[in-house]
Amino acid sequence: MAGYDALLVVSFGGPEKPEDVMPFLENVVRGRDVPRERLLEVAEHYHQAGGVSPINRQCRDLIDALRPVVGLPIYWGNRNWHPFLADTMRQMAGDGVRRAAAFITAAYSSYSSCRQYLDDIAQARAQVPGAPAVVRLRHYFDHPGFVAAMTDHTRQAIDRLPAEHRAGARLVFTAHSIPLSMAATAGPDGGAYEEQLRATAALVAGDRPFDLVWQSRSGPPQVPWLEPDVCDHLAALRAAGTEAVVLVPIGFVSDHMEVVYDLDTEAAQVARDLGLHLTRAATAGTHPRFVSMVAELLAEPEPAPCPAGCCPAPRPRAARPAAAEGPR
Repeated sequence: MAGYDALLVVSFGGPEKPEDVMPFLENVVRGRDVPRERLLEVAEHYHQAGGVSPINRQCRDLIDALRPVVGLPIYWGNRNWHPFLADTMRQMAGDGVRRAAAFITAAYSSYSSCRQYLDDIAQARAQVPGAPAVVRLRHYFDHPGFVAAMTDHTRQAIDRLPAEHRAGARLVFTAHSIPLSMAATAGPDGGAYEEQLRATAALVAGDRPFDLVWQSRSGPPQVPWLEPDVCDHLAALRAAGTEAVVLVPIGFVSDHMEVVYDLDTEAAQVARDLGLHLTRAATAGTHPRFVSMVAELLAEPEPAPCPAGCCPAPRPRAARPAAAEGPR
């Protein structure tokens, strides 16, 4: 397995009890001028779910599924909540890990879904004397394991529609919106975030027509982000005569808060108001093909590192978090 002696699962993190919610959100927006009232608004999304984000439980489930498959010790570190990456790096150093492969729970190229995680890993390593070398496994947006998992879950969602609506149901793939300026610089040549998402959606959809739309926009209104928004698109489809839609959150690998709130709560309510039949496909989660994909990535030759100018950090500006768990 390319000389790795451990696997490091890297994720965003999320609160696990009500008193975690505000400290977690403050970590997410640290260094940005986010109004307190906006944080309180987002906090309410978590409190409606008992103050617990599903994301950490889903990381644990994925790690449990990976243990018998990858044949390596598995560690887990988050960007914004326990277990923090620096703490995990200390544990790895103490255990004698010298060279780890990092599996990031984000499949696509952009600053938020790639470069920022690489920076997080570098900062964590810098805090720990004797920290192991860490090699990020390659982007897996088009890996057959990821595609197979999402295809399977999409078929299951279609089958949950009334029988008379299954053949004509519109597939609507969703991903986290990002600023147009960030999208333009994603990947070594720019534009990779949207290009990769469209490629994955096409592989999953097969012969069925589909749309790629965006959710969870979190920026100020004067800053242009990728559009259309999923709720606006549902309204447009219904106005054009569409009767049934399957939402496929292709931009995420687990059913975390942005999927549960923005799709299962907000978009589902919009569909009810419109009289639109709606089902939502599950994310890859612990689908067996997604789990086996990680072992296959470990067996590949070590990927080349990203070019230095790939997915640069955006210039600082005020931002407003949505469900705050970022692109997946």
